[in-house]
Amino acid sequence: MKTAILIPGMPTKEEYFNPANAAPSNAHWFAWLQIQLLVKGILTQAIEMPEPYEPVYEKWCSVFEQFKIDEKTILVGHSCGAGFLVRWLSETQKKVGKVALVAPWLDPEKMLKNGMFDFEIDGNLASKTESIHLFYSTDDDEQEIVTANLLKEKVPGLLVSEFTDKGHFCLSDLKTEEFPELRDWLLQ
Repeated sequence: MKTAILIPGMPTKEEYFNPANAAPSNAHWFAWLQIQLLVKGILTQAIEMPEPYEPVYEKWCSVFEQFKIDEKTILVGHSCGAGFLVRWLSETQKKVGKVALVAPWLDPEKMLKNGMFDFEIDGNLASKTESIHLFYSTDDDEQEIVTANLLKEKVPGLLVSEFTDKGHFCLSDLKTEEFPELRDWLLQ
């Protein structure tokens, strides 16, 4: 059975604890994508990471690795969640299904002081996946553009979809909870 794991990014502490906001796993396009995959028979979980406003790699791994992850597992990460997937894939020997990196962030300015992104990108990353696809927009913040360019340079075989009008792929940028380009690639 195909499965999918969706990993949201890093909200601010204020966003996270604001009861008026959706939980990160239900924000932006996550709930919509989860339904789109479920109706196609792909068991999908959008997961909450511990203290996402202060991400710690080992804590995120402890939650992520509770799931069965194999060649039939689709992985989708947004922002810091995509950065987490790049590190996890760089450090694992497991082979997985499709991987989508949406507006990935690898903290190029070293804002996090806890080692979340202290690792080397595995140049053979694509060989551990069925296919790996970068979705980014040129009107995103500079750190995400730097991250996208780094991934394009370091990961041969990386598929790339470049947009000019989707910002950080958040609801406020997209003006919709739908992300058909991502859904369509995952389902092809």
